[in-house]
Amino acid sequence: MKKLDRITVDPRLCLGQPTIRGMRITVSVVLKLLAEGKHDADIIECYPELEPEDIHQAIRYAAWTTSDRFDFSTLVSA
Repeated sequence: MKKLDRITVDPRLCLGQPTIRGMRITVSVVLKLLAEGKHDADIIECYPELEPEDIHQAIRYAAWTTSDRFDFSTLVSA
C-alpha cells in the first residue's frame, strides 16, 4: 500500500478525526462529497487548498480502514 503521508490525526484538531495535511478539512468531508457524485475538480473548487493527491489518499485511507473484517452481527439486535 502506498504511504498515507497526507492524512493526519491530531486529537486537538477536529476532535481527532482524520484530516488532510493537518488542515480543518476532514477525510469524511472529502468522502461525502465524492459519495454525492462530486469530481476532484469540484472538490478542489470548493476547497482550493486541496490537491488531487489529497483526495486520492482520502479514498485509500477509507479503503484501508474498512478492509479489516467486521462482525456485523454485533450491530443487529436479537
